Amino acid sequence: MRTEAAGGAGHDLRHHGDAEVRDDGAALVDLAVNVRADTPPAWLREEIAGSLSSLAAYPDGRAARAAVAARHGLPVERVLLTAGAAEAFVLLARALKVRRPVVVHPQFTEPEAALRDAGHTVDRVLLREEDGFRLDPAAVPEDADLVVIGNPTNPTSVLHPAETVVRLARPGRTLVVDEAFMDAVPGEREALAGRTGVPGLVVLRSLTKTWGLAGLRIGYVLAAPGIIAELERAQPLWPVSTPALAAARACVAPRALAEAGHAAHRIAGDRAHLVAGLAAFAARGVRVVEPAEGPFVLVRMPGAAGVRRRLRELGYAVRRGDTFPGLGTDWVRLAVRDRTTTTAFLKALSAALDPPADPSPSPG
Repeated sequence: MRTEAAGGAGHDLRHHGDAEVRDDGAALVDLAVNVRADTPPAWLREEIAGSLSSLAAYPDGRAARAAVAARHGLPVERVLLTAGAAEAFVLLARALKVRRPVVVHPQFTEPEAALRDAGHTVDRVLLREEDGFRLDPAAVPEDADLVVIGNPTNPTSVLHPAETVVRLARPGRTLVVDEAFMDAVPGEREALAGRTGVPGLVVLRSLTKTWGLAGLRIGYVLAAPGIIAELERAQPLWPVSTPALAAARACVAPRALAEAGHAAHRIAGDRAHLVAGLAAFAARGVRVVEPAEGPFVLVRMPGAAGVRRRLRELGYAVRRGDTFPGLGTDWVRLAVRDRTTTTAFLKALSAALDPPADPSPSPG
């Protein structure tokens, strides 16, 4: 684990999985984007559609904010609704006055990109493959006054113990924990959402991953009232649309929480099937970061760029890993899909791992 100044060289921080399935990739089987397949469910589409008759009025987020607060047992003053978690990173970068922000990598690159765009110099703490990409709180500089970490972390799928993450907190420091994928963890174990006794804690949640709402943009921030007020002042008026507010209310209702819990267990089973299938390629240099706890896995394989290209030719899109600081060209991220899709993908991967031999020159 090491710390480095972030110059951004060599990493496209604004590359995300959706780039793999745009344009000529639209027809591919998507293992690049970490949004649950076959969503949103019909009942959620109906809730969203029911809000369309109210589009003439300006959005009123009070009911949705109260619903999110109740879901986490918090007062509404500790909740801010945002247009996806990505907006929250921009608000944090623009609203908080920090001297030494640190981002723990490999992780979602948007926090660092937002900080850099806001004029901050960002330091990186790089977790190491040989440590299983596990967090050592002592590696974070003591004078860091803003620390960002994902849990479970995208793209490593590592779930850090809550108490290890809490060790990063201290007076005078803002600790931002991105829990965008926590609802895909059975029981949401290691979650910090709802905790109020951790100094400077800011938890981000997204409703786009589990519910397939990436196109609607809805997420939220949980933090002390003072931090929420600062972020709210940096937001434009009516930042969350009426359909997104309807989705927020629906997705934190008891019925939805129960469904998300069942989905998390199903994802865990589907992930185990994927990991077991990938293990069969160990002799060919394929290695999975384990234990994986998110709805995706990080995989190292020799010649990953060529493998990705051949997979596209076979009809599959996967997420390149080299845009994440701390990773290189031999890494890819795979979204967890149902077992039928995974089994077909593993067959394609077997072919993609063995590039066709160059034809021998004809005797002259």
